[in-house]
Amino acid sequence: MTRLPSSSRAVLWLPSLLLGLTLAAGGTGCSSATPISEARESATGSTATIEGAVSVAPGTFVSAMEDEGFALQDGSGGIYVKVAQKPGFGLNARVRVKGTLDEQNKLRILKAEPADVEVLQGTTEVVMPVNARTGEVNESNEGRLVKVTGNVTQTFQDDSPYGYKLYLDDGSGEVQVFVHVSAGLDKAALQALTAGQRITVVGLAAQYETTYEVAPRQPSDLTVN
Repeated sequence: MTRLPSSSRAVLWLPSLLLGLTLAAGGTGCSSATPISEARESATGSTATIEGAVSVAPGTFVSAMEDEGFALQDGSGGIYVKVAQKPGFGLNARVRVKGTLDEQNKLRILKAEPADVEVLQGTTEVVMPVNARTGEVNESNEGRLVKVTGNVTQTFQDDSPYGYKLYLDDGSGEVQVFVHVSAGLDKAALQALTAGQRITVVGLAAQYETTYEVAPRQPSDLTVN
C-alpha cells in the first residue's frame, strides 16, 4: 500500500467411484494447511500453506493495496493474501494458498503467486463477522471479518485515490473506518453522514501503520441505524 478459494455396469464402476471419493476425502484430510492464527505468528519471510473461506473478494481493496488480493479466514483467524493477478472466485469460496509471510504497512499478509492459489471445488463457507467494540479492533482480531456499531465522531475525509475515512466510537474508543474506493460504496452517501449518527460497519479488521481500522467490502456493509 502506498496510500496516504444400468445395474451390472454400476457394480463395475461403483468401487472405482468409492475409491475416488476416498482419495478425494483423504487428500483434504491430509492437507498440510497451517491454522491461520499460527501462520500469522510465523517469522516474516517464512512460507506457510493455509486454507480457509474467502471473507474479502479478490480485488476489493485494489485502490489502496495496489494488488488483486483477498482475505481468508478459518476457525482460528484471518489474513490478507496478496496476489498480483485477480483469481476467478468470490466470497465464501474455500481456498488453499501457499505463500510467504510478510507485512505491508504493518498489516500481516501472505504473499502468493497465482499458481499457488487453489480453489477447493464444490465447497463454500459463509464467513460471519464477529461483533467487536470499536476500541477493541487491534492485533487480536486483525485479518478477521468484524462488525462494529457506534456513533460517528469524525465525518468524511477524502483520501482519494485510495479511499475515504470516517471514525466511530461506541464508548470504548475510536476506530477508523477506511472505505476503499474500489469497494464501491457511494461517496455522496458517505459525505452525508453527520457527527453523532449511529452506524454499523462490517469489514476486515486491518492496520495501516499505527492505525487499526475496519474496511467494508461492499455497500451493504455500511448501514445507518
